[in-house]
Amino acid sequence: MLGRMKICGLALVVLAAGFAAAASADDYPSRPVTILTPFAAGSATDTAARLVSKYLQEALGQSFVIENRDGAGGMLAAEAVAHAQPDGYTLLLTSNSTHSAAPGLFKRVPYDPIKDFTPIARIGSFPSFIAVTNDLPVKSMEELVAYAKANPGKVTAGYGNSTGRITTEIVKRRHNIDIVPVAYRSNPAAVTDLMAGHIEMGVPDFSTGLAMAKSGKFRPLAVLTKDRDPALPDVPTLDATVMPGFDLLAWTGMFGPAGMPKEIVDKLAAPIEKALAKDDVRQRFRDVGVEVYWIGPDGFSAYVKDELVKWTTLIKAADIQPE
Repeated sequence: MLGRMKICGLALVVLAAGFAAAASADDYPSRPVTILTPFAAGSATDTAARLVSKYLQEALGQSFVIENRDGAGGMLAAEAVAHAQPDGYTLLLTSNSTHSAAPGLFKRVPYDPIKDFTPIARIGSFPSFIAVTNDLPVKSMEELVAYAKANPGKVTAGYGNSTGRITTEIVKRRHNIDIVPVAYRSNPAAVTDLMAGHIEMGVPDFSTGLAMAKSGKFRPLAVLTKDRDPALPDVPTLDATVMPGFDLLAWTGMFGPAGMPKEIVDKLAAPIEKALAKDDVRQRFRDVGVEVYWIGPDGFSAYVKDELVKWTTLIKAADIQPE
């Protein structure tokens, strides 16, 4: 008899939890939602997060607050979300840095990029390019490689994300040149120092560096994608200059902690997808250096797994030793 009572009691607890979860999903969001980003204000990820939060706020009638938690290659923000309650009130808008590159770049990653998160949507891509200060006497990638060979250790290369770090190291290794890497917490600081001439080379993304390149604040030498980019039509690709076969494009997407209810995931994904389908919204993203690229929750899960393999392979090819 006592055993039956325990079983019935357990069943009631499970049933009550199910009803609570359903009710929670029905009235979500009933209070402000925090979106953590792994890089500083003004970074490409931060810019994308602020646009996404605007459309979510308009669609769901609740505040979506951006919190920049930069540092440790983006892992501080990712760890915080991985350990948060899976109720949809703590989200992560991040990039390949935390979910594709971190496991290859660091000995200890305090989360599993696959198991500890609920994929919500891939939102877009961050094109990037190699640039040099105007004072450096080079006007092409070929000239940059030749200059670095003739002046070992005299070219400092700043980077504020995994794309910049991996690209710099692969160029160094492929051409056996001595370029001194300089790490920054985020790309805006690296771009500022590139403009000021404190470093000779950088790998800005379009969000933080395109306007400066177009205005002549520094000199773009090559884009990282295999095809030329319409935003810099006169700038060749790394593939066509000194790195045949090179093709690298960073991505951005939204996650929640593992175990988020599907109903809440769908409530978040649907208005983002609807907004990104509009031409004026896509142009708004493009204006700030983000190319819209939508993948929903199911497809995004598979994409993240594939990208983890791709970036890990690139890191090994660059012979980068985990920190």
